[in-house]
Formats: sequence, C-alpha cells, structure tokens
Amino acid sequence: MKIAMLGSGAAGSCFASYLRKGGADDIVLVDLYKAHMDKVAADGMEFTDPTGTYHLDGFKTAYTADDIGVVDIAIIMVKATQTEGLLEKSKACIGPETVIATLQNGLGNDEHVKKFVPADRILFGCGNMGTELAGPGKCVAKPLGGDNMYFGAAEKSELTTKAGNYLKECFDKGGLEAHFYDDVRPAVWKKATSNAGFNTVCAVLRMKVGEVAADPNGSALVWQIWKEAAAVSEALGVEGVWEFTVNNYDNLLKAISDYYPSMAQDMLFNDRQTEVTALTGAISDYGKQVGVPTPTCDVLTQVVKAIEANYDKQYFK
Repeated sequence: MKIAMLGSGAAGSCFASYLRKGGADDIVLVDLYKAHMDKVAADGMEFTDPTGTYHLDGFKTAYTADDIGVVDIAIIMVKATQTEGLLEKSKACIGPETVIATLQNGLGNDEHVKKFVPADRILFGCGNMGTELAGPGKCVAKPLGGDNMYFGAAEKSELTTKAGNYLKECFDKGGLEAHFYDDVRPAVWKKATSNAGFNTVCAVLRMKVGEVAADPNGSALVWQIWKEAAAVSEALGVEGVWEFTVNNYDNLLKAISDYYPSMAQDMLFNDRQTEVTALTGAISDYGKQVGVPTPTCDVLTQVVKAIEANYDKQYFK
C-alpha cells in the first residue's frame, strides 16, 4: 500500500521508520523542512530506537503533497492546530478510497478529518513515545512502555480494516508493538488526559513536571483537570480514564519529573502556537456537548490562548 506521511518531523519520521523497517515499501515523507527531506532522499534515514541504530533506504520525499499522486493511506503528523490547513493543501493525494490516519496527540483530531472524508475512511489513535529529530536524516524513538502505538476506525469499513491491519503488521514487524482496537477511544482519552494535566499547568506556571507535582496549588490544578476529563469521558461512554490516571501517576512522575512538557517548551522557549485546543480545550468542548462542567479546563485554556496571542508583550524579570 502507498503511504504518505503528512508531516515528517521527529514523530512522523520515527513512525515512518518503524513502518519502513517493518516492510512498508512505498512511503512518501512530506515536510517543509527542506534539509531533512533532501538528506533522506539522498542518503536514507538514520533511525535509532532502544534496539539499535538502523540505516533505512527507499523513502521518497516531497515538500508538499501536490505531485506525489493518490495514496492508499495518508498519515497526519502535524500539530492538531494545523490539521485542517494541511488537509486542504493535500487534496491532490487523497482519492475516493484513501484512508486518512491521524496519529496526533490530543482529542478531537478525527472530528477535524471528518470535514474532508467520511468516517468510514478515518483511522485515529496515537503513539506513546518520545521522539527526536537529531538532525537532517536522523531520528530517534524513545518508546515509553505499555501500548506504544494504538489506533482504531472512526467507523469500521472494508477500507479502514484493510489499512489498519496493514499498519499494524508493519509496525509490529518494525519493532513497535501496535494495537488495532475496535474502540480506541479509551486509549486516546487516557493519554490525552494525562497530557492535558501536566502540559497545561507546566506551561502556565513555567515549571517542570516534578516542580508542579511538588507544589500543592500546582498539583491541585493538575488533578482538577484530570477529574474534569474523567467526568467528561465517562459521560461520553468512555470508561477507565480516572482509574488509569490514578494508577499511572507514580510511573508518570518517574519518567518525566525533570522535564518541560511540549506545551511548556512551545510557550517558554519557542513562542509557538500550542496544542491546547486538543487537550484542555477539547475537554472543555466535549464537556459542553455532554453537559459536564469543566471550569479548570475552561480557564486554563483561555490563559494559554491569551499568552499565545501576546508573546511579544510578555514581561520577564
């Protein structure tokens, strides 16, 4: 099957490398990072994961999807805020039987894709790993344990079943344990809930995970986000989010205590737009749909959006 990786930065490059290592023989990496695309096209990808470093040839590359032809599977790996713009620009590679797979962080990514293709052509899920683009043509995957890759169909069909089974087979053979769920929502909500708590609070308080956890007020904000997310997910018929969050707390702190989450990095170091709308913002949106109050998520989402809109006016002592 022909696969396009729409967004081939750190995560997209790592996911594509696992697929290529597992036997996917027709993959096009699409990204605006010209030096990276040119290096991979000329010399292949240097891919490192816990099992070693591998040289992977055979990738095609492009700066846009304009001339890559129609693909069987288009995998979206840009930030959630860029999804609709990317799909609008990528229509040339999306045919009447193309399956769109969003493996992005956060909640509601499948809803954005439904604006472009029907639900029976959509896969959604996420990877559970740290990733790094060490330089042009060099990517590093750091799987965290548990489900390292999980996805399911927005609506089961012959096309989503065929595409999902193919992706699972290639990920598995490539060394990344993948799960193709009948209902992937619990897995997506568990990871998004975990991310929403520390990502948002660390960004607003300008502190690392362990520092927030050690502060009574910071820790309280994180737990309030998690409680709201669990209540919303339960109202949506998604079970087990609260139990997972509580049971995973110690492991989470052990893994990332001395770490600024991605939203904090975006806000504190890079003045970038964040994924808040796919985390606490999405929890707020779903809460409104099911009539569950989400006051902490509401306020912190507004705070992050206000900061994003005014980076040039920030005061630093």
